[in-house]
Amino acid sequence: MSLIDTVVIGQSSSVELAALGPGTVLCNYMSYEFMFLSVATSNLVATSLAKEDNSEVQHQISTLLFVGLTCGLMMFLFIRLWGEWALTAFYGAKNAHMLSAANTYIQIRGLAWPTVLVGWVYQSASLGMKESWGPLKALALASVINDVGDVVLCLFFNYIIAGAAWATLASHVVAGFMMIESLKDKGYNGYAIAVPPTNELLQIFKLAAPVFMMMMSKVAFYSLLIYFATSMGTQTIAAHQDLIQIYSLFTVGGEPLSQTAQSFMPELIYGAKRSLSMERMLLKSLVIIGASCDLIPGVAGTIVPWLSPKVFSLDTHAIKKMHTVLLPYFIALFVTSSTHSLEGTLLAGRDLRFINVSMTTVFTLGGVLLLLFSNLGFGLPGCWWTLALFQWVKL
Repeated sequence: MSLIDTVVIGQSSSVELAALGPGTVLCNYMSYEFMFLSVATSNLVATSLAKEDNSEVQHQISTLLFVGLTCGLMMFLFIRLWGEWALTAFYGAKNAHMLSAANTYIQIRGLAWPTVLVGWVYQSASLGMKESWGPLKALALASVINDVGDVVLCLFFNYIIAGAAWATLASHVVAGFMMIESLKDKGYNGYAIAVPPTNELLQIFKLAAPVFMMMMSKVAFYSLLIYFATSMGTQTIAAHQDLIQIYSLFTVGGEPLSQTAQSFMPELIYGAKRSLSMERMLLKSLVIIGASCDLIPGVAGTIVPWLSPKVFSLDTHAIKKMHTVLLPYFIALFVTSSTHSLEGTLLAGRDLRFINVSMTTVFTLGGVLLLLFSNLGFGLPGCWWTLALFQWVKL
C-alpha cells in the first residue's frame, strides 16, 4: 500500500514525496517494532493447536489482543503528542519545508495505530491455524480500497499526501473487521479481550523481547538510511523513497517462507506428533525454495525502477539518482527470500538469543559503515551499498 502512496504522490509533488520518507518511518517502520505481536501470536496459537487445546487457543488470542490494543493506544498518543517533535528532530533545520506535509501524514495515519496492531494479532492467529484464505481476502480488499482512495483523493481532489493517509487509514480499518469475521468462522471470538495474568505476560515477554530487539535493529537501520538520505536534499530523499518502497514490495515475496516455518515447525518441534526428521526436511525445503526464488524478485525489482522510473516520479534529478544505485539495490534484493526462510526457522525454534545477538551486531556494523560512507561523501550509493552488506552479512 505504501508503494501506491509513493506512486500517486510522486506524480504530483517531489516535496511531498520526500516528506513521505520520514513520515513512513513513524508510521510503517515503527510498526515493525511490534512485529513481536505477530511472532508471539502465530507461535503460541500454533503450539496450543498442536496440543489440541481450543480453549487455550482462545485464551492466547484474547490476551494478545489486549497487548496489541494497549500498544496501539500508546502509539496513537505518542504520534498525537510528540509526532511533530520527532519529525523536527529527524529533518533538521534545512528540511523544514517538508515538515508540514509529513506531520499531516503521520497525524492521520496515527489514528489507525490500534487497528493496525490488533489486526496483526488477528492475522497471525489465522496463519497460526494454517488458515490463510481469510487474511488474504482482507488484505486484497484493503489494497483495493487503498488504491481507489489514493487515485480519487490524490489525483481528483488534489489532497496528495493527506489523501494517501486517509486512504491507508480506511484500508486498515476494513481489513481489521474482515479478519475478526474470519476468526469467527473458525469458531473463535475476535471481540473477546482478556487482561493476561503476570505469569502469562512474562511468557509473552520472554518470547517477544528478543524479537523486539531484532526488529528494533532492523527498524533503526532502515531509519538511519532515511536519515542520512534526508540530509542529502529533496531530490535524494525522493529517489530513496521510491527505491525503498519498490524494495519493500519485492521483499514481501519472502514473507510466506518465514510464516510457513512459524506455522508448521512448532508442531514438528513441540507438538504431540513431533518429528525432528520432518522438521529438517521442511527446513531444507524452505532454504531451497528461498534460494530458488531470490533471482525472481532481484531481477523484477531492478527492472521496474530501471525501465519505468517515471511511474514513481517525474523529477529527472530524482530519476538520475535512482539509476546510480541500481547495482547495490539488486544485490540487497537478491538475498531476501533466503533470509526470510532462515529467520522464520529460528523464530519457530525459539532460538531467540542467537537472533538477538546477530542482529544487534549487524546493526552496529551497518551504522558505523553508514557514518563512514556519509563522512567520505559517498552520497546515496553509500546508503545502498551499506544495505546490501547488511543483508548479506545477516544471511
